[in-house]
Amino acid sequence: MLRSAINKSSGLNLLKFNQYRSMSQGKLTGKVAVVTASTEGIGFAIAKRLANDGASVVISSRKKDNVEKAVSEIRSISDKVAGIPCHVGKGEDRKLLLDFAVAKFGGIDFLVSNAAVNPVMCQILDTPEEAWDKIFDTNVKAAFLLTQAAVPLIEKRGGGAIVYVSSIAAFKPMEIIGAYSVSKTTLLGLTKAVAAQCSSMNIRVNCLCPGLIETKFSGGLTNSEESREIAFANIPMRRIGQPDECAGIVSFLCSDDASYVTGENFVVAGGYFSRL
Repeated sequence: MLRSAINKSSGLNLLKFNQYRSMSQGKLTGKVAVVTASTEGIGFAIAKRLANDGASVVISSRKKDNVEKAVSEIRSISDKVAGIPCHVGKGEDRKLLLDFAVAKFGGIDFLVSNAAVNPVMCQILDTPEEAWDKIFDTNVKAAFLLTQAAVPLIEKRGGGAIVYVSSIAAFKPMEIIGAYSVSKTTLLGLTKAVAAQCSSMNIRVNCLCPGLIETKFSGGLTNSEESREIAFANIPMRRIGQPDECAGIVSFLCSDDASYVTGENFVVAGGYFSRL
């Protein structure tokens, strides 16, 4: 019964996506977006939505095969898509990513920083130092350094938008992913700080905070019927979200519809408690 409800909701979400697609198509025409960790899950859904809404999109992830597969899939809705392997923790890869976007599409208007890792499942004080370093190097430091390199390119185009992908765990840390939760809380602060400095450059900076979304990552938290029921007890909508349900808000934040929105964080979590 639970599985049937999930399948039904997924079908409804796909129908809604197709309806909204026809309404919003073209609003990002002429713009160029770079999306990290965008070959599957939330990142792929964001890249697909931005492409559908008219943007030229550069997708990336660490594995070349995954990049090629994702590019091929998005080309079914847009031919303005290209991809390049990128490990965001490596400076040379970050530079190649941005250089590739400029060479391929002439510049960068939007940066969506989605790359993140969580190598351990444990309470925060049990986190090994090497795991802590890896989490913060990828989830926070790489996002900052990529922003630092991208801002002059976005400013050169007359302004644009940056979106960081955080998590509902930024507001209410989850015990078994303690260090990851703290890294996502840090992105809320990074959003505020970068937004303040970039406002004079006509660059808006905001943050997406997904709740429990149907991805490989969430599989570790909902790998049984029992764990799903426990999770649903905290979600008023009583279901797991779909990646496409995170993509629309990013398209909005990149568009002129959000021209007076910066320094904010947006929770997409089915009503899961985050704040007043």
